[in-house]
Amino acid sequence: MRPVTRNVVVAILVVVAGLLALGAVPSYLRSGAPYYVVAEPVEPGPAVNATNLSERRYPYLTGAVAAAERNGSDGEGRSDPYWEGPFGLKESFAHSPFDEFDAVGQRSPEATADGAVFVARNGTRYRAEIVREGSA
Repeated sequence: MRPVTRNVVVAILVVVAGLLALGAVPSYLRSGAPYYVVAEPVEPGPAVNATNLSERRYPYLTGAVAAAERNGSDGEGRSDPYWEGPFGLKESFAHSPFDEFDAVGQRSPEATADGAVFVARNGTRYRAEIVREGSA
């Protein structure tokens, strides 16, 4: 193999390995207190149908609603934690609950109010909001 070809192949492999590592690194970055999506049952009104939300696209929102369903009509549900990354690095590469709330807000603006999203599942309407540990 010619040296120029070998150098190009090595450079391509380094770039591919770097991009793969960059995709894996954000899940290991943690700083500050974690954020959670908290869902609690509220009175009827406009809401997004949570059964139409994909658990892969909306893991924080659907996780909080499922936990609220398990806790009954008077309990609240909490999603898995979302940790911030240092220097804003993680937010550029990782999915966050803020992304989910923005997507639901664009999809159904009437189902959002004061930073909260209203979703309905199995006849119950839930108010979901993002809270930081220690503030809920």
